[in-house]
Amino acid sequence: MTEIIVAAIALVGTAVGSLGGILAANRLTNYRIEQLEQKVDKHNSVIERIAVVEVKLSEQQHDLARLRAERNP
Repeated sequence: MTEIIVAAIALVGTAVGSLGGILAANRLTNYRIEQLEQKVDKHNSVIERIAVVEVKLSEQQHDLARLRAERNP
């Protein structure tokens, strides 16, 4: 009978330890995913700003070419 009680206690201890490890790993994974999402958001923001700058630069290049053409017919 003692062996059964010891085995049951060992089973419960193992189950609690395994669940605790799974929960800790899950929390760490969620944290790392959140950090990566924040980095992706920053990256996307930079890409959007670069696109706007490219459009403005293109417009300015066209304006400059037009002004040069007007100045030197």
